[in-house]
Amino acid sequence: MPYRRLPNTDKARLKALKTALAKGREIPPFKLAFSQKSNQKLQSFLNSYENAMSYYSQNYIFQTKKSWLYSSSMKKAKMYVSHFIQVLNLAIMRGEFSQDTRKFFGLDDYESRIPSLNSENDIIEWGEKLIKGEAKRVLAGNSPVTNPTIALVRVRYENFLEAHHYQKTLQKNTARALEKLTELRTEADNIILQIWNEVEESFSDLPDDLKREKAQDYGVVYVYRKNEVSSLRFGESRQRGT
Repeated sequence: MPYRRLPNTDKARLKALKTALAKGREIPPFKLAFSQKSNQKLQSFLNSYENAMSYYSQNYIFQTKKSWLYSSSMKKAKMYVSHFIQVLNLAIMRGEFSQDTRKFFGLDDYESRIPSLNSENDIIEWGEKLIKGEAKRVLAGNSPVTNPTIALVRVRYENFLEAHHYQKTLQKNTARALEKLTELRTEADNIILQIWNEVEESFSDLPDDLKREKAQDYGVVYVYRKNEVSSLRFGESRQRGT
């Protein structure tokens, strides 16, 4: 015996709602297998749900398209921050800068090691420390680090910060769109459940096979369990063999 399965994706929900809506438009109210109350609720809800689906999809696609620009700016910022620290350490090893130089940048505990730059926050933190530290160091009369200069580091760092803030804004927009869509999914499920219950009740006096056939015209979905599918295939095979 097949069982009824409610939709569990936005695409399936929308199909169920549109199928019911089409029935509500083509069949007179006194012949319709679900109530006018449910039909009116469906009509007032469908556009909101479809618009929410579209809005979320647009935001998600736009965020995804822009993510490669963000990744590129992050990679470049990380490279320049890392290279600046490497050049600084090499200059200290050659004796061109004193060991105290690291204190300007908060690198006292790292000796010749590069601090972790694996996360967004790491890059933001160390980029800011390098920019501020180099400004203090030069102001104190020390010669600047070159190749890369702090000016080049700043350009890559600020480009990354701008991309970072923009990406966070896109993520927030997508999250808000998803939150709204999630709320409407619950309402969609309730409407579909109500309509399908009413449809099945309208055809409850019919034999099971005919009842399901009539209900399917309204978008109600029935599926067979795995063992039932196997039995059906076995029966079909036997019939073809006779």
